[in-house]
Amino acid sequence: MTTNERTPRLTLAHTTLAAVNLDELLDFYCNVLGFHVTNRGDVPGGSEIAFISQDPNNHHQIAMVDGSSPNDAAFVMVDHLAFRTDSLEDLRVLRGRLTTAGIENILPICHGNAWSLYFNDPEGNGLECFVDSPFHVAQPFASGFDLDQTDEDIETATRELIESEPEFQPMNDWREGFEKQLT
Repeated sequence: MTTNERTPRLTLAHTTLAAVNLDELLDFYCNVLGFHVTNRGDVPGGSEIAFISQDPNNHHQIAMVDGSSPNDAAFVMVDHLAFRTDSLEDLRVLRGRLTTAGIENILPICHGNAWSLYFNDPEGNGLECFVDSPFHVAQPFASGFDLDQTDEDIETATRELIESEPEFQPMNDWREGFEKQLT
C-alpha cells in the first residue's frame, strides 16, 4: 500500500499467554527467566491474571491468564515469543538456567543477524532468546552454531558462513539504509 499519509509507528507493548497452571508458569518465568510479578488478581468469570515484567518502564511485558487447556506446541520457530538480550554470555547463562530447570530440546540457531536459543516453556509455549550479531543478511537464514565457542570464534564462524549470502553487510550499514526508507 502506497500513500502519502503518515503511518504511525507501532511498538509491541506486551503479550498475553493462556496458562494451564498459573503458579507453575509464573515460577518458570520468574525464577528461570528473571521476570517479576508486578500485579496479580482475579478477573470476571473466575479466572486469575498475573502481570510480569523485567522493565521498570513497562508495568507488564507479559500478562498470563489461568484456565487454559494444555498447549500442543511442537517446534517453536513460528509460534513463539522472542526476547532480546545483550550478549552471547547472557545466552550461555540462560542455557544453563534452562538446563537446570529441566528444559529439554534447547535449539541454538544462527540467523546471521542474530544468535538465538529456541525452547518451550513448561506449558509448551514457544520462546526465543537472542542477541543481535554485527551483521545483516537476507532473511530467512538459519544454521546451527556452537554456543560453547568463544564470542570471537562465533562471530568469525558466522561471518564466514554468511559473507557470500545475499545482502551481507555490517548491520549498521543496513540500519542506515532502512532508516532512509522510513523517512
